[in-house]
Amino acid sequence: MESSEIIVGLDIGTTKIACLVGRKNEHGKIEMLGIGTSDSIGVTRGVVSNIEKTVDSITRAIKEAEKASGIEITHVNVGIAGQHIRSLQHRGMLTRESLDTEISQADIDSLISDMYRLVMQPGEEIITVLPQEYIVDYEQGIKHPIGMSGIRLEANFHIIVGQVSAIKNIYKCINRAGLECTGLHLEPLASSAAVLSEEEKDAGVVLVDIGGGTTDIAIFQEGIIRHTAVIPFGGDAITRDIKNGLSILAKQAELLKVKFGSAIEHASQDNEIVCIPGFKNRQPKEISLRNLARIINPRMTEIIDYINYNIKSSGYEKQLIAGIVITGGGSQLKHLPQLFEYLTGMDARIGYPNEHISSNGKITVTSPKYSTGVGLVFTGVDDADKEQKRNVKTTSANVKKNNNFLNRILGKVSDYLDEEHD
Repeated sequence: MESSEIIVGLDIGTTKIACLVGRKNEHGKIEMLGIGTSDSIGVTRGVVSNIEKTVDSITRAIKEAEKASGIEITHVNVGIAGQHIRSLQHRGMLTRESLDTEISQADIDSLISDMYRLVMQPGEEIITVLPQEYIVDYEQGIKHPIGMSGIRLEANFHIIVGQVSAIKNIYKCINRAGLECTGLHLEPLASSAAVLSEEEKDAGVVLVDIGGGTTDIAIFQEGIIRHTAVIPFGGDAITRDIKNGLSILAKQAELLKVKFGSAIEHASQDNEIVCIPGFKNRQPKEISLRNLARIINPRMTEIIDYINYNIKSSGYEKQLIAGIVITGGGSQLKHLPQLFEYLTGMDARIGYPNEHISSNGKITVTSPKYSTGVGLVFTGVDDADKEQKRNVKTTSANVKKNNNFLNRILGKVSDYLDEEHD
């Protein structure tokens, strides 16, 4: 197995760091070869707040993934999220030299490169530039302009922006862990690659990735990313509410949430009781599951209200036929899709990252909490394929150019010999 075939996704989250190793098999499917996780110590709401602790957490996850996969990890695709992330819309324009030549990938690359030169607010940096649709000589709604003829090439772009300091801290952690970052990707876009189908993206869908510190939103319509947002609340806020409401330890609150938590109060009975150990020399504490749901429901309702606000402000509320897909660690609450449907009036389902994974891999990944890590592997494979195709096209163009040059030289030699013969 060649190292170039291996793609590694590194999800640096608020509660966990997950490293997933995969590769593309001969059938075009992704095989997962190994996974490593560690508690995320040093990350707050998706942003690195302690370099050394984050490096230690990354190193533990990497070593576990190396042991599981039997592969030495040197390059990783990294996800980025956090409250500092924002998005904007912008239109770019390129005037081509000739109408005779077709629009090429080089023209597209040039147009995208210009977007990275936009002046941002102080302390901000462009992370990703995503083309939405192209306009060729004022003809709108073009998704694939390569091969067309035209002088004026325009495009509408969705641009993801983040704080320079937060981005540099991620790179610093990766480098100190002895790794090289091959790509930095927005986490909700990575998750969408793992849990959404092309049909859903075409029909219009909202991806909601509920993490520990943040909830990420990505809206797709006609296969194009239309809106992204980050909400500064996630599963950790629910855990804190349970901890404070029931006067228990944070670890106990997290276990209660994961094993027994429900987003709907009336789905639990009053006589359903769970018992947790007390402190030293104290009696165990009995907790009603309905009381637990009473604590969870208001915070979850608040998060969904923020999501609903972003859906409405995007302008695509009436065009999202596929509804809402919920993923991430916070999506594991019982009856969560029902609460989403009740509060938004849209269909909702849980998104699992194993829908596009080959069953022949060493491991199977089924939990929604690994959606971002799996999506980073998918994104890395897609980037590698695009780069390979670009190199093949460049090589073919160079070969053609060299052949033309040789033909011209041979033609001149032939003409010279003919003249000498005469």
